[in-house]
Amino acid sequence: MSMPLESVPFSELLRQPAETAERLARTRAVRLRRRDAADLVLMSADRAEAEGEVVDLTARLLASLVRRDPGLVREALPAVLSWVRFLPPADAQQMADEFVATAEAATAMGNTAALSQLLAEWRHTAEIHADPDLHRVLTAPSADDFGAATRPDGE
Repeated sequence: MSMPLESVPFSELLRQPAETAERLARTRAVRLRRRDAADLVLMSADRAEAEGEVVDLTARLLASLVRRDPGLVREALPAVLSWVRFLPPADAQQMADEFVATAEAATAMGNTAALSQLLAEWRHTAEIHADPDLHRVLTAPSADDFGAATRPDGE
């Protein structure tokens, strides 16, 4: 899944749609680079469905294995995500539990964005634990009350 994508400017799809789509015969997907917005990925529907089936199966299989042996994911995560080693044991257990539950729920919805967000949040937590100075600053008690938060402009 981490295979690099062939990358082309979005304008190529607009100028040469058939040729750009034809690239899919040679690669898993095509990344469409855009200047003023997030890049897009062009992939065949068959490929997207196949990858979705694999993600679904993997999440359901993982959930089934965890039901049999709850410690399995906690033991395996540091080998798969090396940054998990920086989490205290209680946090690593909580992360493993949340990962399994979120993977199962996200797969049921057909949208893995929540799982990606969960991983990003826990990775940032590990970064804080890995940096003693940052950890000290962020966990130090604060005697100041900075008052009510103001709503950002435009909301």
